Amino acid sequence: MALSKFAGFLLLLFIGGAVRASSTSFDENYQITWGYDHVAPLDGGQEIQLSMDASSGSGFASKKSYRSGFFNMEIKLPGRNSAGVVTTFFLTSQGDRRDELDFEFLGNREGKPITLQTNVFVDGVGNREQRFLLWFDPTADFHSYKILWNHHQIVFYVDDIPIRVFENKKRIRVPYPTQPMQIEASLWNGDSWVTDGGQTKIDWSYVPFQAQYRGFDVSGCEFQSQDPRHCYSSAYWWNSWSHWSLDEEQDRQLENVRKNFMNYDYCTDRSRYPVLPPECP
Repeated sequence: MALSKFAGFLLLLFIGGAVRASSTSFDENYQITWGYDHVAPLDGGQEIQLSMDASSGSGFASKKSYRSGFFNMEIKLPGRNSAGVVTTFFLTSQGDRRDELDFEFLGNREGKPITLQTNVFVDGVGNREQRFLLWFDPTADFHSYKILWNHHQIVFYVDDIPIRVFENKKRIRVPYPTQPMQIEASLWNGDSWVTDGGQTKIDWSYVPFQAQYRGFDVSGCEFQSQDPRHCYSSAYWWNSWSHWSLDEEQDRQLENVRKNFMNYDYCTDRSRYPVLPPECP
């Protein structure tokens, strides 16, 4: 590993350690949505364990929808050989023309790194993938994954380190998510595409695959009317001017992650986009 990359790795590791859970129980803000017999509460409802085997995966979602907020989930990913297994935390609206903001953890063979894929959908159109190799083992302990969503920007964070920014560029006709979205999480079979382009399949001798989630408090503006302007109010702290853009330290952290840990960016994929999408720098 090059010296600069190693120094960056140590800095990120120091800043982004394992996290502690909140005191909000699962049932206060969330409900199981599928794979009911593959979901288990732990620690008096402070944690939820999703399981997947050959018969089913599982998932849960927030009881309410939101139009802005700072959304957090603490996750410990399935260990051992997780090739073909997808663990998720995301925001999504309903319908074919959905808005969606994705954290997707793409499992791998034992000893190989897990890829974190982020994506942004607007009006049903995605294909805005950015992928990262994390600087820690996400199967060994809980880590925090956050999404800031306001009228100015969307920021994806890992342990409070920004790894991706999607700015509101409607002034140059770049679509931007505005639909009310629920918070969702799931564990499911993605071996048709997840590992080595679908060449490496799930090894069912390792079932059940299990992911743990905690941190069920929600900082979001609840969807109450078709007019989204209420949720852009500066009365909500995540809409304050300090959250309109990254500060200098966050910019440095973002560039460090992009330089040392990003392994795919749709904005640099000329074979896929001979003419880059307008939001790409």
